Amino acid sequence: AKAIQQNFKARDDDVILASPMKTGTTWLKALCFCIMERQSSTEDDDDDEKEDPLVKNHPGVYVETLESQTYTAEPLPDLSSMPSPRLFHTHMAYSVLPDSIKNSECKIVYITRNPKDTLVSMWHFFNTSDEQGSDPYPFEKAFEGFCDGVHPSGPFFDHVLQYWKESLKMPHKILFLKYEELKTDPKGQVKRLASFLGRPFVNDEEVDKVLWRCSLERLKNLEVNKNGVDPWVGK
Repeated sequence: AKAIQQNFKARDDDVILASPMKTGTTWLKALCFCIMERQSSTEDDDDDEKEDPLVKNHPGVYVETLESQTYTAEPLPDLSSMPSPRLFHTHMAYSVLPDSIKNSECKIVYITRNPKDTLVSMWHFFNTSDEQGSDPYPFEKAFEGFCDGVHPSGPFFDHVLQYWKESLKMPHKILFLKYEELKTDPKGQVKRLASFLGRPFVNDEEVDKVLWRCSLERLKNLEVNKNGVDPWVGK
C-alpha cells in the first residue's frame, strides 16, 4: 500500500474500481472495460466474438489491480505514458487510498456484496487455491476471523462503510454498487454505471450488447477463464 500511496498520481479522468475481495470484482472490471472501450453501434457492426478482447484475455489483463499487479515489480512502473482515460482497480480501503485519488476529480466505482456470500466465496476460493492434498481451512475459523475483521483488505464492514459514507458525501465522485442489484436489475444498474462514467448508452441495443459480453455465464465459459493460466480468475 505504501508504494501506491507514495507513487500513484491520479489524473482527473482516471476511473478507479474498488471492492473487497470476492464481491464481483472481475464482473465489474469486465463491465467498466466494455463501457469505456465500446464503439458506437453502426449497421456494419457484426458481433464477431473473435474480435472481443474478453475472448483473448481475462478482464484483469485490461484493468490491473494496483496492489497485486501494477506495483509488484521492480523498478516500479511509470504510468505517466498510459493514454487517458486510465482504468485501475484496488482492494484498498478508502482511508488508505493515495491522496491524489481522493483529492482529484477522478471517479471511483465501488462494488460490495452480501457479507455471508462474500465469506463463503472467499472460503471456497482460498481452499481451492491451497496445495492439493492439504486439509481445507475450517469454515468455523474462517467465520470467526471474518467477524473479527481478519480480511486481506482490512475489516469487511469498515471497508464497506467507508466507501458508502463517502459516496453519500460525494455522489458525483463515488458510485456505490451492490452485487445483488447488478444480478436482479442488470439493465438498470449498467445504465446507471455508464451514465456515471460519462458514457451513457444511445439505445437498448448497446446495453444488451454489453450485458451479453459481460454476462457471468459467458465470462465463466470463455476458454481464457477456464484454463487455469490466469491468476486473477475468480476475484
